[in-house]
Amino acid sequence: MSSYSLTKTRFKDGIWEGLLIAHEAGAPPEVSVRLRDRDVTGVTVTQTGKETEFVLRIPVPIEAVGDGVQTFLISDMTDDSDLGSFSLIAGEVLDDDIRTEVDLLRAELDMLKRAFRRHCLETT
Repeated sequence: MSSYSLTKTRFKDGIWEGLLIAHEAGAPPEVSVRLRDRDVTGVTVTQTGKETEFVLRIPVPIEAVGDGVQTFLISDMTDDSDLGSFSLIAGEVLDDDIRTEVDLLRAELDMLKRAFRRHCLETT
């Protein structure tokens, strides 16, 4: 379990923003954002006026804008725990679209595979 909690604050001008709150004061968190099993570049974490609060800014890459469902998975790199996710849906949208849920499950499965492989390497 991560030592941070993430709350979305806004999504404007192609930048997704959230507030990371640490359970204890310390250094800024190391955050990884993945889209289709690739790292998203340009992610920034900056401290607010409080020592336990950080602003997370994720620029949505142009390749994520198009038909279909695009799910971004946000992880704490320190312990590889899931901080949250968000999805973009474009094109024909169905009510209660199951594609978003399936895409999120795929992203989480990729995260679990990486963690399991790392665990196997560390224990052998």
